[in-house]
Amino acid sequence: QVQLVESGGGLVQPGESLRLSCAASGRIASIGNMGWFRQAPGKEREFVGEISRNIGYTNYADSLKGRFTVSLDNVENTVYLQMNSLKPEDTAVYYCAASSNRQYKYWGQGAQVTVSS
Repeated sequence: QVQLVESGGGLVQPGESLRLSCAASGRIASIGNMGWFRQAPGKEREFVGEISRNIGYTNYADSLKGRFTVSLDNVENTVYLQMNSLKPEDTAVYYCAASSNRQYKYWGQGAQVTVSS
């Protein structure tokens, strides 16, 4: 089993930045990729970005490239989501996830991000 604990959500104004953290524990060696997803009110959950634990390869939703960055600290077993130039439409609950056998099986509790003036 893998446990994921997120932190760093909050309320920011449009144009500001925010960084989310997700600390993993448990069977770390079983993790392939670590990723971020988000779900806005009334919408389905969508993919934000991911990083491979072994080689650091990153992949992003096309609409978020250039503003959002996923990084990984393998020593601390923590994945980060740096979000810049935030917009009101980025308001959502952000979820950290970890994959095993190429499927995202483990999920964090979610962190609320609200972008509003």
